Amino acid sequence: MKSTLPKNISGWWIPEDKAPELGKDAVRGAILQLTHPVYLLNLDGRLAVGRGGKIVIGDKMPQTSEGFPLYAYAPPLHPENLGDPSFKKTHDLRYAYVVGAMANGITSVEMVEKAGRSGMVGFFGAAGLSLEQIETAIVTLQQSLKNLPFGFNLIHSPNDPELEAGVVQLYLKRGVRLVSASAYLDLTLPLVYYRVKGIHRDERDNIICPNKVIAKVSRIEVARKYLSPPPKKLLGHLVDQKMITREEAELAQSVPMAEDLTAEADSGGHTDNRPAISLLPTMIALRDELTEKYSYNRPPCVGLGGGIATPHSAAAAFAMGAAYILTGSVNQSCTEAGTSETVRQMLSEARQADVTMAPAADMFEMGVKVQVLKRGTMFPLRAAKLYDLYGNYDRFENIPEKQKAMLERDFFRGSFQDEWEQTKTYFARHDPKQIQRAEIDPRHKMALVFRSYLGQSSNWANSGDPSRKIDYQIWCGPAIGAFNQWVKGSFLEKPEHRKTVVVAMNLLCGASVVTRANWLKNQGVVLPDGMGNFPPMALEKILALLEL
Repeated sequence: MKSTLPKNISGWWIPEDKAPELGKDAVRGAILQLTHPVYLLNLDGRLAVGRGGKIVIGDKMPQTSEGFPLYAYAPPLHPENLGDPSFKKTHDLRYAYVVGAMANGITSVEMVEKAGRSGMVGFFGAAGLSLEQIETAIVTLQQSLKNLPFGFNLIHSPNDPELEAGVVQLYLKRGVRLVSASAYLDLTLPLVYYRVKGIHRDERDNIICPNKVIAKVSRIEVARKYLSPPPKKLLGHLVDQKMITREEAELAQSVPMAEDLTAEADSGGHTDNRPAISLLPTMIALRDELTEKYSYNRPPCVGLGGGIATPHSAAAAFAMGAAYILTGSVNQSCTEAGTSETVRQMLSEARQADVTMAPAADMFEMGVKVQVLKRGTMFPLRAAKLYDLYGNYDRFENIPEKQKAMLERDFFRGSFQDEWEQTKTYFARHDPKQIQRAEIDPRHKMALVFRSYLGQSSNWANSGDPSRKIDYQIWCGPAIGAFNQWVKGSFLEKPEHRKTVVVAMNLLCGASVVTRANWLKNQGVVLPDGMGNFPPMALEKILALLEL
């Protein structure tokens, strides 16, 4: 497509020592130089680019014969200028980019370290790990990153509230000041305790809340709870149990439950498959409503996660008003992810339609589902089968013999009783009350054994157990397919070349390119084809581009 010029001019470009440049390459080069402005000119009816010089805005010809009509202008847009300055200042970030917490340590210590050292923030995937494993990660990150930003995941555990409380106690004990709260259907006492413990006024009478929560939310009714002050009922319980003081409870009524909130669209893992284009504006509007209602000194920032995997999707998020972007699925295919080479390879071959919903291990009885990869694994079908059997039979013994034989042969690879003994050993260490309940409730016993298969399936994937490849549970959303399509034919096509920060910087720089191209188009210029595209670049090339 040939470029065309609008009828009206915006101003005039006055050259210094460089003449205007013609051609598609000149236009593309100007847009890519993100730290320099773009001047698009009319040179004898053809689209040209001005380098350097200065511009005069207005339709009056300047008092010089050297001026060229200016038809479109785009200011510099360094990736560090994307997003909300308040979010970056609060969390001491250079980039409005969050590496989301993927459970079982998939968002690993190494991944969080790389993000923190690059001006971003990563959340260690603490969900599914023991307190000992989480504490080891805390010590490692505190020693390596010191004052650089990092956070930890805090996941809702309705079937194991003592574990959730234990994780909160650990975070408070170890001084973890930033958590990503995920999968919460309602606020819990441990979550509120974490948020308000230590709240105080500084010497200028400002309310300081040392523990920051970034909530990840798909539903508007849950978002409303996070964007409101902590419930008085729960604050009262904490005061009665002498976990917080009355002063802390009173101060807590002046701050939102969440410091910031991520609108979670169609993501991997726990998700409601919400469309980002409608979810984010709704969450922002709710934030504005509650900020006015409660007169917050600092309104919570609203970011977007789920589906962000290309420069265009990142640019769209920022264009809609996202304070930051959060990535998950694309990070799991990176070399730093705490998973196996086999999983990385499977993810690198996935397409957008290669994902589906399957029953979740942690909320199995509630019917909650997670989004997983379906290509190359039978896990989604097998997980659905287990939930179907759980819904139709009150005990394992009542399942038809053919079905029981299939479960023991293909799922458990042993007898139901052997699987129960292994399950019982696990809960004896983690939650003995579950065993007591199972001994008097055969249906609960069956559920625990089924949950054991679901829980182990993600561990088999992370460890790369070749004998269990068909049972791998790999959390991801359609974003991974979009990412693979974007990087096809580039160095990022192969998983061994995918690095967390390289992926992040390509998305951020690409978003700046897309945004600048759109700014030019919105001024009436029809650009040559492909001007808004950003093919993946090596990190060294990106850094050189930003230093121009």
